[in-house]
Amino acid sequence: MPCTNIEQSSYLNATPTEVDYLVNNFTSSLRTTLDTVAPVKTKASNQKYLTLWYNSQTRSLKQITRKLERKWRVTNLEDHHLAWRNSLLIYKKALRKARTSYYSSLIEENKNNPRFLFSTAARLTKIQSSFEPTIPLTLTSNDFINFFTNKILIIREKITNNHPTDVILSTATFSTIDVKLGSFSPIDLSELTSIINSSKPSTCLLDPIPTKLLKEVLPLINSSILNMINLSLIIGYVPQAFKVAVVKPLLKKPSLDPAVLANYRPISNLPFISKILERVVVKQLTDHQQRNGLFEEFQSGFRAHHSTETALVKVTNDLLMAFDSGLISVLVLLDLSAAFNTVDHNILLERLEHAVGITGTVLQWFVSYLSNRLQFVHVNGESSSHTKVNYGVPQGSVLGPILFTLYMVPLGGIIRRNSINFHCYADDTQLYLSMKPGNTHQLVKLQECLKDIKTWMAANFLLLNSDKTEVIVLGPENLRNMVSNQILTLDGITLASSNAVRNLGVIFDQDMSFNAHIKQICKTAFFHLRNISKIRNIRSQSDAEKLVHAFITSRLDYCNSLLLGCPKNSLKSLQLIQNAAARVLTGTRKREQISPVLASCQIQN
Repeated sequence: MPCTNIEQSSYLNATPTEVDYLVNNFTSSLRTTLDTVAPVKTKASNQKYLTLWYNSQTRSLKQITRKLERKWRVTNLEDHHLAWRNSLLIYKKALRKARTSYYSSLIEENKNNPRFLFSTAARLTKIQSSFEPTIPLTLTSNDFINFFTNKILIIREKITNNHPTDVILSTATFSTIDVKLGSFSPIDLSELTSIINSSKPSTCLLDPIPTKLLKEVLPLINSSILNMINLSLIIGYVPQAFKVAVVKPLLKKPSLDPAVLANYRPISNLPFISKILERVVVKQLTDHQQRNGLFEEFQSGFRAHHSTETALVKVTNDLLMAFDSGLISVLVLLDLSAAFNTVDHNILLERLEHAVGITGTVLQWFVSYLSNRLQFVHVNGESSSHTKVNYGVPQGSVLGPILFTLYMVPLGGIIRRNSINFHCYADDTQLYLSMKPGNTHQLVKLQECLKDIKTWMAANFLLLNSDKTEVIVLGPENLRNMVSNQILTLDGITLASSNAVRNLGVIFDQDMSFNAHIKQICKTAFFHLRNISKIRNIRSQSDAEKLVHAFITSRLDYCNSLLLGCPKNSLKSLQLIQNAAARVLTGTRKREQISPVLASCQIQN
């Protein structure tokens, strides 16, 4: 039910201590109830390790089969031999059925989790190189927390050493807008239920009960959750229990050495209820931005109806239009070092107040959200010491990415003042300048823009990583060669040595033909398709379709609008992937006609 005026007035009289008590009592009650109903029990077993799909039925059939085998070997009678053979066939059939059922349930539960599906397919095909790397026992949780903390301190120290403090302070200016958001609106029970039911059932180490169970018992506890959230919104206070994060070290790329700390990035796992609170705040914050036109026009990150594809379509269209006009283009892909983790809280609060119009209890809520945050790392069964989070917005949270895009809002104005085209997706910023081959003096504008960006970033404690920032010249070969020789470096950024760069997961080549991108799609898709074909005979049609969708069609669909206008001979290899996937799904022979098969799979040729 919606909050009445009486309820809201009682909320206003609540104190932060009472909110913390309410949250802690709720958490404790859930944990105690679970421990009472389903206590954790430790049981010693001398049995050998059994596969996860090995159940009581298969165990019973195995015992019967072994008993019949021993009986036949003693008597050596043909009747006993036939009885054993029949029992063995029944056992093997039950074993295959149990295995199929086990993996079917895993695939169904994780059909939207490609990382899990990849590791599952690797186990089934026994491809050791495809297993997800594990964190070595030589790396402790304290090693990780110390590395992550020191990394941010080193980056901030590097920024302040390279830029004088007076330059940093003088550059960190803010503009003020008239529209304000001074208070949050309390939510009702139906809105809360909708948000919880639509949220992923991810569970954090700090959650008192599994999220899947929480959703099942929601009708019994929804009023308590509603009170906690509305109390937080109305008095402008975030419970301390919601500001503790378990940091999961995530390997940046599967090919990297898991024994090197620098190859990991920190991902914050927060309690489920805290993420529900953040979803409520994000909804009201983005509604305020939408009503008042406060979004950066060329920022596609974490916005409704925007994506990496919409960002790349805009950039690609501009570059192709320049091609048609006989221009060459210089594309700069900026890379930031640990951008989410170096955000300065004081600057962020100033930006929320003056650039977004956040005031009153809403501003007080964000002050509470950013203050007294704690985090710890949990790896290999042990937890590190808790450390205070003085900088950054938590990756893995709901609100963190939105706050980062708001932190980056002034960057667009700086780039516009230099008359440079740009587009952003979160911390990925693309700069591009188109010009006649003889007008290379316009590169000075790009140089000046990069200098202004570096100065602004220093003022906001963001570090541009020149080593990973890439520059590439795009255009007809005879025209771009006239410019490439003049852009060996661009404000300390070296021109890309190859003729292609990766841009938001899509490979841009100098001719904008996307041939390199198509070739990479084919290579990866056929790798996964070969693995799926190896286990197709033990998977149901439905399971095989989920695997094909997760590994094959998802790659074919990603940003495929960029391929509009590509010649048919370039797209032919993508059609061959679809044909091969349809053959694997249906068991069609290679020489059989593919069109009816594609139609049966509802795939257009």
